[in-house]
Amino acid sequence: MTDTRVIQACRIPGIGELAITPFDIERHVPTAHAWLRSDHARFWGMQSLTAPQVRDYFLRLAASADFDAFIGLHDGVPAFLMERYAPAAEAIGAHYDVQPGDIGMHVLVAPADRRIPGFTWAVFVQIMDCLFADTQVERVVVEPDVANEGIHPINRRAGFVYHRRVELPGKTAWFATCTRADYAAARAHPHNAPAAAARTRS
Repeated sequence: MTDTRVIQACRIPGIGELAITPFDIERHVPTAHAWLRSDHARFWGMQSLTAPQVRDYFLRLAASADFDAFIGLHDGVPAFLMERYAPAAEAIGAHYDVQPGDIGMHVLVAPADRRIPGFTWAVFVQIMDCLFADTQVERVVVEPDVANEGIHPINRRAGFVYHRRVELPGKTAWFATCTRADYAAARAHPHNAPAAAARTRS
């Protein structure tokens, strides 16, 4: 059943419906904890956390004006986690000149029970569309671990420009940004043509 709090949804041929919903502490902490414990999520650096510690982490995010967490659904089933944050409130903010309209993003696609070609890219597009649906957002900032070889091609495919390596707590990261124009140019490439339009709900 579709979550009534869905803020954006998109049906994609060959993939199904992807939807983004606000993170619910009571409903989603057990799922997030299971995902974060997996080797799949090693670059989040939260594998050793207990369920109560994960709960406390998301409670801190919920209490902050600088962070938001979301659960993504695939045909109604939780399938990815997204965090949105103010770069000035994170360590990356000390490494560049934060501009109005900047928004930071973290994403975790859950370990898959079965492989669906194009799924991770579809999730990434859904997240980027959701971020840029906010008219105040002009640029998305990411700081992936340099060792996370899986995410770098996806970032670049979406239009992220990799600027330099930076030292952050617990990792050496790439500082990369994607403006609205960067993203639009990347999506205009025939290989990245949109499969379906997103529906945004208030």
